[in-house]
Amino acid sequence: MLPFFYCHTLLGGPTLELDADTSHHVAQVLRMEEGEELNLTDGLGQLVHGKLLAVSKRSCTLEVLERTAQKPAGRLIQIAIAPVKNASRFEWFIEKATELGVQRIIPIRTQRTEKDRLRIDRLRQVAVAAMLQSQQVWLPQIEEPVAYTTLVKDWQACSLQRLIAHCTETERTPISQLTLSEAVGLMIGPEGDFTPEEIALASAAGFQPVQLGETRLRTETAGVVGATWLRLQKH
Repeated sequence: MLPFFYCHTLLGGPTLELDADTSHHVAQVLRMEEGEELNLTDGLGQLVHGKLLAVSKRSCTLEVLERTAQKPAGRLIQIAIAPVKNASRFEWFIEKATELGVQRIIPIRTQRTEKDRLRIDRLRQVAVAAMLQSQQVWLPQIEEPVAYTTLVKDWQACSLQRLIAHCTETERTPISQLTLSEAVGLMIGPEGDFTPEEIALASAAGFQPVQLGETRLRTETAGVVGATWLRLQKH
């Protein structure tokens, strides 16, 4: 398997100049040499297969052998999720959601959210690493945290099948029994769950309440379970 790298822009003609970080990894970490081949993606569906023409720790030149564009796999999945206090657990969710092919992740500030300051740059780095590890060419869009009410209004205004997972003893449809559309958005609440007022607001906005399983899940686990069902379930 060829080494696989991320480069935020792959514009150019028959050759590409790799950025400093990628060049350092190619030359200093992997100790690649002229003539060796590698793959690059911009995280926007483009895959470049190329051969190294010049190698240095500050700058590497790549001959482009092939360019291909790939469409996102399967349905469009958006996950709106309340951040958890433990940063490493939230990073774990970002990693797994990326591996599962979630296209957009929106941290939401709910009434019971205990942490709303996030290092978005760090989360995007985690997503890049997970994208490369899973050999994908689409990087999820990770948004800045938004207010719960704003997210509800935004999703209500777009053509998106809207789901909300919560733990209250009200009628909820098991997510395994849903008929899913081509574009689905799932909201996951904080460690203390959504408030009754938040659930009522979502219901009035056309969100369908869903159950993710028979046990009570941590927020980050619920996010992964929900993403898995949305990715694997047939139309």
